[in-house]
Amino acid sequence: MQLAANPFTAALTAGRKQVGLWISLASNFSAEVVAPAGYDWALIDMEHSPNDYFSTLGQLQAFAASDTTAIVRVEWNDPVAVKRLMDLGAPGLLFPMIQTVEEARRAVAATRYPPNGTRGVSGATRATKFGRISDYTARVEAETAVLLQLETRAAVEQAEAIADVDGVSGIFFGPADIAADIGKLGKPMDPEVWALIKPAAQKLIAKGVPVGTLVLDPGFATELLNEGFTFVACGTDASILARGADALLAQVRGGMA
Repeated sequence: MQLAANPFTAALTAGRKQVGLWISLASNFSAEVVAPAGYDWALIDMEHSPNDYFSTLGQLQAFAASDTTAIVRVEWNDPVAVKRLMDLGAPGLLFPMIQTVEEARRAVAATRYPPNGTRGVSGATRATKFGRISDYTARVEAETAVLLQLETRAAVEQAEAIADVDGVSGIFFGPADIAADIGKLGKPMDPEVWALIKPAAQKLIAKGVPVGTLVLDPGFATELLNEGFTFVACGTDASILARGADALLAQVRGGMA
């Protein structure tokens, strides 16, 4: 049995636009609800949600039956957490709060077997279909998406150097934390935030580096994709549920005599 190609990694390499959705409800059942919608990628969030390894596994299983590639945001740049998620078969990882070139190197190393990295070896895992995939160790590095999240002014200023680290698949800008870092807490759409992000993103785009982000405004998500961003998440499962619930209640109450 051979390792299946990762369509998300292939799309980033080819520069094909990828529309995504943030997944934070920590439920394999809710993941099954959105999996058939047709998003190119989904981000299972372990940093800002109650997800643990078992709930993440259930959501990976839900998305595996769809055409949507599920990426996992690891809690931290921790090689032990990375090892476990890789063994669970995560097709890609998003590393939060990468600040330096050295941190970027450590993130990549955690996804690589020696001599290229520090990942421990285990044969009978979900990632290898419990030992059935014969070329797993030879191909997993090329198929795994390694995405690094920049979330401060200092990190954004080092974006090009961080992106140059061998093994980095793409750079993800985190507008909410960048906003907080520059004194705009709670204002991820503030013009000053994007005046910082966009020039850095365009420098990366010019070098052929895939660039991504998360925004909750679908119009702005489209704008970013049209400006050269490769992978953009345009909403979250929690925000969709919250806004839908609020709108439905307002509609019914608004029509009451």
